[in-house]
Amino acid sequence: MAQEKFEEIVETFEFLDDWEDRYRHVIEMGKAFPPLDDAFKVPATKVEGCASQVWLVPTIEGGKFEFQGASDAMIVQGLIAILHELFAGLTVSEVLTTDAPAELARLGLDEHLSSQRSNGLRAMVERIIETAQKAS
Repeated sequence: MAQEKFEEIVETFEFLDDWEDRYRHVIEMGKAFPPLDDAFKVPATKVEGCASQVWLVPTIEGGKFEFQGASDAMIVQGLIAILHELFAGLTVSEVLTTDAPAELARLGLDEHLSSQRSNGLRAMVERIIETAQKAS
């Protein structure tokens, strides 16, 4: 079961019938997501495999997973915000046992994102999992 904030996203997506409305909602989530300091936009934090530029800065604080992120594409910034709601605040073991593809499928993203965006989303999830694996 996903976190409460992610469940709220699922409920919102269920309420929004039209994919265009969902798309706009994802963009709005990205606009509301805290910006990443430019000092973190370096090759070490860049996520390869994304069509747009993406940076993720994952950390483990007090046994809980957290991350900051940014993208130069509005829709991808929204996807980062969605991943944040899915993973942030979980323990490392919870991150590792979260079935991200299944949870994200509940939003229908796989049906509406281009293959490049889907690959980028997968690459972001992989970076998150790798960080959790290194910390476990």
